[in-house]
Amino acid sequence: MEEKVILVNEKDEQIGLMEKIEAHEKALLHRAFSVFVYNDKNQMLLQKRALGKYHSPGLWTNTCCSHQRENETNIQAGKRRLMEEMGFTTDLKDTISFIYKAPFENGLSEHEFDHILVGYYNQDPKPNPDEVADWKWLTAEEVKNDIEKNPDQYTAWFKIIFDKHYSQIA
Repeated sequence: MEEKVILVNEKDEQIGLMEKIEAHEKALLHRAFSVFVYNDKNQMLLQKRALGKYHSPGLWTNTCCSHQRENETNIQAGKRRLMEEMGFTTDLKDTISFIYKAPFENGLSEHEFDHILVGYYNQDPKPNPDEVADWKWLTAEEVKNDIEKNPDQYTAWFKIIFDKHYSQIA
């Protein structure tokens, strides 16, 4: 099935639909979301992207992320993708949103109006191996220290969110 993304303007108003890869080839602004799940120990659940991903394979990132489908709310999309990638669902809260652009070595680019969704969960995930190579729970301080030591092991959007917006979602 062809996956389409929702093209938006800088006010997050829908202006069209486009096949996902084409939107990333053309670096067109589209709607996306990033889910951050925490546990009672104030640790966030990170995933290592599967090696078969079309960009950023094998890199650590937030709990999950993807693109909303047409007529799907941010929360509905976040819960759907959380189940598809990490094998569980939980209540999510829509927090902040921002626009970012990040080119990749393979010629694709992310240019996203990214909605940050936050939830809580205290069990281990059951990740889909087609989506997720590994996972771990880390505190914000542990993540910050590891990004400083190993920046090339994290996705571009996760580093942007963590650097510029983390205090607004923690």
